[in-house]
Amino acid sequence: MPLLWIIVIVLLLGAAGFVLGRQRAVASAGGDARILHSLPNYYGTNVLILSVVPALLVMAVWLIIQPMVIESRVTGMIPEAAIEEAGSRSLVMSDVRRVADGLDTAIAAGALTPEQARGMRTELTDVRARLGEIGVALGSEVSSEVLAAAQSYRGLKRSGNLMMTVAVLALAALGLAYGYIRTNREFRARNAVEVAILAILMLASTIAILTTVGIVFSMLFETFNFFELYPWREFFFGLEWRPSFEGGSDLGLIPLLWGTLYVSVIALLVSVPIGLFAAIYMAEYAGKRMRAVAKPLLEILAGIPTIVYGLFALITVGPLLRDYFAAPLGLGSSSSSVMTAGVVMGIMLIPFVSSLSDDIINAVPQSLRDGSYGLGATQSETVRQVILPAALPGIVGAVLLAASRAIGETMIVVLGAGAAAALSLNPFEAMTTVTVKIVGQLTGDTDFSSPEALVAFALGLTLFVLTLGLNVLALYIVRKYREQYE
Repeated sequence: MPLLWIIVIVLLLGAAGFVLGRQRAVASAGGDARILHSLPNYYGTNVLILSVVPALLVMAVWLIIQPMVIESRVTGMIPEAAIEEAGSRSLVMSDVRRVADGLDTAIAAGALTPEQARGMRTELTDVRARLGEIGVALGSEVSSEVLAAAQSYRGLKRSGNLMMTVAVLALAALGLAYGYIRTNREFRARNAVEVAILAILMLASTIAILTTVGIVFSMLFETFNFFELYPWREFFFGLEWRPSFEGGSDLGLIPLLWGTLYVSVIALLVSVPIGLFAAIYMAEYAGKRMRAVAKPLLEILAGIPTIVYGLFALITVGPLLRDYFAAPLGLGSSSSSVMTAGVVMGIMLIPFVSSLSDDIINAVPQSLRDGSYGLGATQSETVRQVILPAALPGIVGAVLLAASRAIGETMIVVLGAGAAAALSLNPFEAMTTVTVKIVGQLTGDTDFSSPEALVAFALGLTLFVLTLGLNVLALYIVRKYREQYE
């Protein structure tokens, strides 16, 4: 049964449970809802939660664990020679999944019967011909071992999906029955619902935390694999970036880190003053009509796709900077430069700074302004000496958000700054960033067992540590400020 239909059935059972639970509660009170412990809707909601939440949680956990269990069983069927020939176990498993999907497509199109798909474990030529008739190409690299593993993968997946369907629907029905039987006029439904909602909120926060932990550990494992193949000293302190899948690569982080920080600093030098001044104007000086027009127009910048900014950098800003600044000053003749990417990225970040800063400035209590005016301060003095210090934690957060966005940007840098890893102080020279090289190292026909591919995970972990350091620094600044002013 398709996953969507399972969810729909569970939700329908939950809706039925809500109606039945509410009716049972009212009936247990003899039709007088006033003598119930809780409102009737709480009784219905309690049955709904018992019907839906446990079933959906089991389904979510099942969908996470089932692929890992199936792959652990299927990989044992593939000989080590086939894995070594493909380059890594993950690449072999991607072929297995692709062939399994092809078999499902063939069955749906009528080219193969389910019995034929399960039975032809070694007749690779016949299977390839049948799939080719409906436009599913296996490719000459698929071996009979991969085909057998795909057929086993498909069978295990179908069996797992069937068991999941039975378990989820049975759990939903049991939850409905349990909640319905439990419902009576003395039952404290409101308390049960509030506890359940609290548990759901805690689960949501836990999922967010565990997702972050999972991302970190996934990068850590691949980073350890990289450092088993490439010296960590040369990675962290190397001054050359020259990857070569044929061997003899130089994978130094310093040029990429320098380009990332250089572009980000220029972007912040553009976005922070403009965004902050715009926020001060809109919050303290602009009238209601001007603010109603200016703020939405400014925030439109945040909705423009980054590829559009990249094209703007490539076609307009880059040639403009080259013709009017770089070439006359003798600093370069290329339209792709750090300055191009930094200026365009700074334009993109303006609404991140201005919108958040505007909201923070408006949140400053009016009593602080009135007290400042009462002491004889002018409006500019009030903004400079009262409002901005009071709004500093929020402004620091806005700048931090802009900095994190700048560090993680890719498309603008690809089109505006180029892809050359270089160490230079010239802002009109082409450079690149860590994110661009992550994309480059994982794009195309790459061998995931080579250091040239695994280095992308080391670069990703470096970016994570860098943004974490920015968060810690901002937290330190905010706490120091609050200790001083509160």
